[in-house]
Amino acid sequence: MTEQEKETLDEENMPDNVEEVKDKEAEQETQDEAAGSEETAESESEETEKTDETDAKEESEESGVLKGLKKKKDKKLEALENEKKELSDKLMRQMAEFENYRKRTEKEKATMFSMGARSVIEKILPVVDNLERGLASVPEEARKDSVFEGMNLIYKQLTDELDKIGVKPIEAVGEEFNPNFHNAVMQVESDEYETGVVAQELQKGYTYKDEVVRYSMVAVVQ
Repeated sequence: MTEQEKETLDEENMPDNVEEVKDKEAEQETQDEAAGSEETAESESEETEKTDETDAKEESEESGVLKGLKKKKDKKLEALENEKKELSDKLMRQMAEFENYRKRTEKEKATMFSMGARSVIEKILPVVDNLERGLASVPEEARKDSVFEGMNLIYKQLTDELDKIGVKPIEAVGEEFNPNFHNAVMQVESDEYETGVVAQELQKGYTYKDEVVRYSMVAVVQ
């Protein structure tokens, strides 16, 4: 077949409408591009989903780690709070024990001091009694003598010092008999006082800080 015949055959096989062929080719290209775009979009979507899954997994792992750390921290704080409470309770108990010890010691010291003071006062009171008897026995005309005045000053100084430390004489004559302060050794008749009233004081009684050191020995009207 000659070249001229081939060209004639090709012209005979060509479509009548070249534009239609071009349109079909353009349409096919558009479809191919759309298909490629869809594949690309699907690929990108899959990659995005994988990325999201990875991020979610990482966030979940991170959240788990944070929860674990928080739980551990909470346990540690709870342990510290319990230890603090135990130490506080122990401190309060020790403070209470020390306060009780201090009060007990002070009470024992006060008791010992009171007992010692009472013992000394009981030994001094007979001296006071003797001074009172001696001064009372001095005649009226001799009371201006310097010896009597000196003894009287000593007696007054002694009673003043006793008064300063809390030693007080018990009121007796003219007072209603009180067994908490008076020791009745005899009964007498009296026109001056009523029944049950102290008419005579035989020995003066004393108190030390409101506690009886020596009871008054008295005669009570019957």
